[in-house]
Amino acid sequence: MSEPQAAPSNPAGGLLKSTSLVSFMTLLSRILGLVRDIVFARFFGAGMVMDAFFVAFKIPNIFRRFFAEGAFSQAFVPVFAEYDEAGDPAQVRELVDRVAGTLGLVLFGFTAVGVLAAPVLIAVFAPGFIGNADGGRYDLAVDMLRLTFPYLLFISLTALAGAILNTYKNFGVPAFAPVLLNVVLIGFAALLAPGAERPGIILAAGVFVAGAVQLLFMLPFLLRIRLLPRPRWGWQHPGVRRVLILMAPVIFGASVAQINILFDTLIASFLATGSISWLYYSDRLMEFPLGVFGIALATVILPNLSRQHASSTPAAFSATLDWALRLVVLIALPSAVGLAVVSGPILATIFAGGAFGSADVSMASLSLVAYALGLPGFILVKVLAPGYFARQDTRTPVRVGIIALVVNMILNVLIVVPWVIADLPGPHAGLALATALSAFLNAFLLWRGLRRDGVLQSRAGWGRLLLQVAVAAAVMGMLLHYFSPPLVQWLEAGVWTRAGWLTVTVLGGFAVYGATLLAAGLRPDELRMKSSGASL
Repeated sequence: MSEPQAAPSNPAGGLLKSTSLVSFMTLLSRILGLVRDIVFARFFGAGMVMDAFFVAFKIPNIFRRFFAEGAFSQAFVPVFAEYDEAGDPAQVRELVDRVAGTLGLVLFGFTAVGVLAAPVLIAVFAPGFIGNADGGRYDLAVDMLRLTFPYLLFISLTALAGAILNTYKNFGVPAFAPVLLNVVLIGFAALLAPGAERPGIILAAGVFVAGAVQLLFMLPFLLRIRLLPRPRWGWQHPGVRRVLILMAPVIFGASVAQINILFDTLIASFLATGSISWLYYSDRLMEFPLGVFGIALATVILPNLSRQHASSTPAAFSATLDWALRLVVLIALPSAVGLAVVSGPILATIFAGGAFGSADVSMASLSLVAYALGLPGFILVKVLAPGYFARQDTRTPVRVGIIALVVNMILNVLIVVPWVIADLPGPHAGLALATALSAFLNAFLLWRGLRRDGVLQSRAGWGRLLLQVAVAAAVMGMLLHYFSPPLVQWLEAGVWTRAGWLTVTVLGGFAVYGATLLAAGLRPDELRMKSSGASL
């Protein structure tokens, strides 16, 4: 068999280019994701079918954090990068084969158990569905989960393929794969489900097909770099053992994270029908900038940080992290302000119509504002965590994450229960607010740890940058609030009118923010990262 191709070099200046490529692919995926959610909202609204579907789709995605881009990828990429850095193609190929065989067999068994245990899983994750006055939500969710759970197997193996390609600097293909998920789900939701006797089952079947399509899409690209796995069991293989050892604390932390998600879903299942859907739609809009920028940036810097650590270049390691954090401040803060200020108009433009009414827009906007407040924290966590994973330190992010998640669960009770008792509208937004606050705590603790360990050395100019961004974001927010029509006018306007208004609003906000930054002295060439160090 031919030797795997060597990973190409990637100078520091290429990080922005790679991040831009992943961001573009992710943007395409997120746009199609919005189209998918528009189809969901228009055809099925925020009622029983979508509440059941979102729970059935959430469960395999929760376990995905163990086996896919969560615990597994964070443990596999540094080990794989170290093997590749050593330059022995045979050992690299064997590691891929053993990891693929071990992961695949474990996943197959786990998936079979999940399908059989679907009634138990729904009862645990959404107990409010049992005996619900709406009737049928529990049974429908169980039937859906039996079709959606195998998605875990497909997407986890897709993540393995993506981790290999990312290490070899092929960021575009893994970032494009979710586009296929959205295309398949749009087709099933718009063409097959509306006329079906049980449309929810058709949606669940679409998840199954989408997972298989993503995996099949990745295989030719692995073949091209001569690393298409020949799966073999490898429990005793030293590389597999190291991956498992690194995964152990992350899985423990992820278990706590899933308890937190379970707690959120459990509380939401007892709130008004539609609460789970309102949280989903608002979370999807918050995930747009998080995925397009935050996850893209984290995806790009992890392989680079891993190689910098393996080659013992701490100055370059610190410079990469510092550069990434500056980009986070530059983009996350204005994104958060924009989402919060025009949350209602965005929801009205994208989702309002059909089965998704004005009340749904109002309720979803409450949780979107809460999520938007935490957007910088969410992105910071994504970017800071690779600073630990690249050094094969999986324990510290887990310990920090557990602290944040426990605080999140406590805040859920402290915020939502009084909200319900006071009979205020939209108690589901309290769940989003608790999540946002805990994200900032998580980010702060991660940042403090990197500083304490001497891994992250902040370069000059941070105070100036923070002031420039804060002023520009504030100016943008005030102008958006002043010139944007009231929500009632957005809801009364036609679809194309709303789309025009939103386009002008977004472009106008971007122009104001950019112009204010330029006026404050920030220049585009400061975005470049040089090999000798990091400037914004």
